[in-house]
Formats: sequence, C-alpha cells, structure tokens
Amino acid sequence: MNASPPPRTFIHANALIVGETGLLLRGPSGAGKSALTLELLSLARQQGDFARLIGDDRVSLEANGGRLIARPHPKIAGMIEARGLGILHQPYEAGGVIHAIVDLTPDAAAHERLPELATQSATLLDISLPRRCIPARDPRAGVAIITFIQLLM
Repeated sequence: MNASPPPRTFIHANALIVGETGLLLRGPSGAGKSALTLELLSLARQQGDFARLIGDDRVSLEANGGRLIARPHPKIAGMIEARGLGILHQPYEAGGVIHAIVDLTPDAAAHERLPELATQSATLLDISLPRRCIPARDPRAGVAIITFIQLLM
C-alpha cells in the first residue's frame, strides 16, 4: 500500500539553517526578512558555524514524523533578494527541519522585556515550536536571534 505524502503548504516566510538549528522567519512584506536572513548567514559563518539558506520569500512546509520540514519554492530555490542589489544566488539546502520560529513584528513598543509564556511558542501544522518576536528592522535583531538559537541548544 502506498502512503500518501504528508500535507504541504506554501507560506510567505524565509527559512534557513544556522549551525544545527532550522529557523523560520515570518513577517509582513517589507519587514526585512531577506536582509535579516543574509545577516544571520553572515554572522553564523563569521563564528565558524554552518549556515545555509533553505528558501527566501516562499517556502513549503510539511509535517513529517512530528517534525516541521521546510523546502524552497522550486522556481526561486537558491535565490534571495537583497534590496538595492537585486537577486543574489546563494548555496541552499533542498530541505531542512525547522526548530524555531522568529516573527518580525511592526510595533517595537509591543515587545516586552520578559515575554509572556504564551508568546514563546507557535504551532504550525500541529507542531509546536519555540518562538520569539523581534521588532522588524531592529538593528540588533541578528544578534538577538543568534542568542535565541544558542539558548535552544
């Protein structure tokens, strides 16, 4: 008997791997997801860590064996937009397990110093993952996300 493939959905987000952690960056159009992805890739590589793009702008998500798997949209795999530079080609992974979610939000004032537990996780395709909210375009976002990833280990 053939098993049916796991349910898959495309979402507006970026996915990448930093070290051993798969990360999903969500946020509205123009929030800086692509710029932050490039920054995170650079920061991780500067530290000597593995860093690889999975997908920019549109990624597919599927639940498989209790894990959330992200894959790039096939038409834009390996491409990422850099404002003012255009489309860049990056080494990429054809898929990766997502371990955490970062939501870029527009209201910096809404970010509490000590976030409530209810905002520290998010559920996608019935899989709950650690989550952090970061103000969109925060100049310290890259360092905050690297710290978040280190705390997950």
